[in-house]
Amino acid sequence: MKLSGSIVAIVTPMRNSDCSVDLERLGALCEWHIDQGTTGIVVMGTTGESATVSEEKYLAAIEATVKKVAGRVPVIAGTGAISTDKTIILTNKAAELGVDAALVVTPYYCKPSQKGLVQHFNAVADNSRVPVILYNVPGRTACDLLPETVAQLAEHHNIIGIKEATGDVSRVKELIAKCGTPIQLLSGDDATAREFIEQGGHGVISVTANVAPALMSEMCQLALDGNSKQAEIVDQKLAGLHQNLFLEANPIPVKWAMFAMGQIESAIQLPLTSLDKEFQPAILKALEKANVKIQ
Repeated sequence: MKLSGSIVAIVTPMRNSDCSVDLERLGALCEWHIDQGTTGIVVMGTTGESATVSEEKYLAAIEATVKKVAGRVPVIAGTGAISTDKTIILTNKAAELGVDAALVVTPYYCKPSQKGLVQHFNAVADNSRVPVILYNVPGRTACDLLPETVAQLAEHHNIIGIKEATGDVSRVKELIAKCGTPIQLLSGDDATAREFIEQGGHGVISVTANVAPALMSEMCQLALDGNSKQAEIVDQKLAGLHQNLFLEANPIPVKWAMFAMGQIESAIQLPLTSLDKEFQPAILKALEKANVKIQ
């Protein structure tokens, strides 16, 4: 499976009345993304609130996304958990629902060693019915999946890529050099995604794409085509979103932005809460710069 370009880490729309998953709006978002050029959809990742929703909501969102997309672009489910056993269970439940791959974050909170990470990911890949994409985001997990460890894991036939979210663009060249078995390299940091691609990466799993999918898709394709000047021009329009969509913990700002756009209701799962009013003007200004219409 080839992954490239702008892959959205899609939000999970919820109803204000009871915080249940709004499957109708989720389906509409999937259609919008495909129409706008998004090349893949990650459902129930960090941006989808996978860590805080119930398993019932988690599985409902995955099932609805798979059915609506109907094979038109890859659907990737976030299935990482704090333990190996739970990760394997979630990965296979997502596989049963028809996802194309699993995005597996490093186990958070428990801070495993690099040796532990190798054993963890190999165990998940051994038992997974779908390909596995590694996910490294030490800012949220307190655990860094180092390039030499990725190189070991790349030898597994069922591990096909990594979402590298450190924001350290130099890791692209290091990963390319160290991985004897090449894997697909996806940025997990919107602010440096263009440079990541220009250094040899294949694409980005993006938060910004939730609100500006066409521009993110255009920027990624320009970078992939080697048109760095035009890619930078487009990326400048997105720069405010790259920055301001992280003024509070993701996905608080992006869900508020999508609410302002009329795409979803304002609901978000506790312990996350709605965007503080002091940050709202910056989000609106960033949306305006990217030519995103609000209600």
